[in-house]
Amino acid sequence: MALEESETAAAKRIRVDLQLIADMVRPRSRVLDIGCGDGVLLDYLVHMKQVDGRGMELSQAGVNAGVAQGLSIIQGDADTDLDAYPSDAFDYVILSQTLQATRDPRRVVEQLVRIGRRAIVSFPNFGHWRVRWKLGWTGRMPETDSMPLKWYNTPNIHFCTIQDFLDLCTELDVEIEKAMVIDASGQPGAFTSRWRANLLGEQGMFLLKKRGG
Repeated sequence: MALEESETAAAKRIRVDLQLIADMVRPRSRVLDIGCGDGVLLDYLVHMKQVDGRGMELSQAGVNAGVAQGLSIIQGDADTDLDAYPSDAFDYVILSQTLQATRDPRRVVEQLVRIGRRAIVSFPNFGHWRVRWKLGWTGRMPETDSMPLKWYNTPNIHFCTIQDFLDLCTELDVEIEKAMVIDASGQPGAFTSRWRANLLGEQGMFLLKKRGG
């Protein structure tokens, strides 16, 4: 009972999308969280799911904050530092809200499914109807809850749609084991069809693995 209450309290401290990611991870597995920030998700996984968790974060401030909590986080760049990890080094590799900020997303996805038996990827969907409407109506780059910064100060350099990501997985021969969308209110939704997900999903979230792996 106490453990259930503790898990409930911890779940309230993380965003809905991070909780959905955590729900995909099996207890006591090996996890690498890339772009982990200050380690909120990693901390939850370590303490509530007893994973052997590691983190990689580009900002020194994020690394410092995570290490101060006792987490194993190193400074690193998803574009340049994933080569150092051997194949199948982790059960899960997580890339949450970071793919669009990488210089070579295709290469990053290849690396994710190489070093992890499973990869969990989430990103803001540039095909969402509000994004389309704002771009079409105002003629300016959209700003939404999942993409709140202006075009000149955003770290996002490779916006993509859910359709784009699905095409990339096909190109790389990556199998999608689970797919879901998250709407503007932060609630998860079923992935019933490509066009519907691409139109209504503010974020896309996917559980991936190398085909045949």
